[in-house]
Amino acid sequence: MKALVTGGAGFIGAHVTKHLLNAGYEVVVLDDLSGGFKDNVDDRALFIEGSVEDHQLIEQLFNDHAIDYIFHLAAYAAEGLSHFIRRFNYNNNLIGSINLINEAVKHKVKCFVFTSSIAVYGEQKPPMREDMYPMPEDPYGVAKFAVEMDLKCAHEMFGLNYIIFRPHNVYGEFQNIGDRYRNVVGIFMNQLMKGEKLTVFGDGKQTRAFSYIDDVAPAIAKSVEVKESYNQVFNIGADQEYTVIELAQAVMNGMQDSGELNHLPPRNEVVHAYADHSKVKAAFNISAYTPLQDGINKMAAWAKEVGSRESSRFENIEITENLPPAWRIDT
Repeated sequence: MKALVTGGAGFIGAHVTKHLLNAGYEVVVLDDLSGGFKDNVDDRALFIEGSVEDHQLIEQLFNDHAIDYIFHLAAYAAEGLSHFIRRFNYNNNLIGSINLINEAVKHKVKCFVFTSSIAVYGEQKPPMREDMYPMPEDPYGVAKFAVEMDLKCAHEMFGLNYIIFRPHNVYGEFQNIGDRYRNVVGIFMNQLMKGEKLTVFGDGKQTRAFSYIDDVAPAIAKSVEVKESYNQVFNIGADQEYTVIELAQAVMNGMQDSGELNHLPPRNEVVHAYADHSKVKAAFNISAYTPLQDGINKMAAWAKEVGSRESSRFENIEITENLPPAWRIDT
């Protein structure tokens, strides 16, 4: 069986690729390296550099390779920043996905696995459950929900099978710790290694359930073998929620560095977001998750080995009104 992993040089995609290869799949990785690193790609996979936005490249890829399964993880997942990069967000996260769905239909792909996001729920009372109707609060969540709906349409019209995962706040090895707009665990570790204060928006009492990569990637990779999961939606990630302040302390413990917090004005974001995972536990026989400090310690050991990275800046901000000062190009 041959699988296409988009975003396979990125964080979650690199781990999914590894699990697929270990299970005996041939894997083609597509990534434009805008947020990932070629070094993350397992040598056993065939790597193609390119973007899901390039529909001609996508068409050629499917003509050249008999793809059985798609694992679509390519996305610019800067949820808060998506308010200010709306065109980029929809081109990358929605139109790019549609390019893949078109080819999946035309080439009779057996199953399309899509990583959506807990962002589709918006500001609903947690824990988020799959039977809640999505009400996204930001363009990133809107794009993810639109792809979910399009997959449902493609299934009903063309018989394309799909599996949708809604992960949240995943952290671990291979995360791009130099990205200043997303992945708070990596941001904190990078700031500590650079001798900087930890950036906290508002009072830091926002709550999230932070999910270690090894509790997420294996189920995504295995999902196409679980026929009962076809055409279903699953929340996936850790159960226990923590405040951003508690996370900062766990990161300082893991890095063995007593840093300081730098409280900035609050930004427009969902305050409390964590999910119920009863459905995915039953479908994939998941019984336990990695405790937060244990996962942080594993990632910290890796981060110290690779060292700090220079924080990247998104230079094509489309709207500057209400943009948090910390995200401005000149800061």
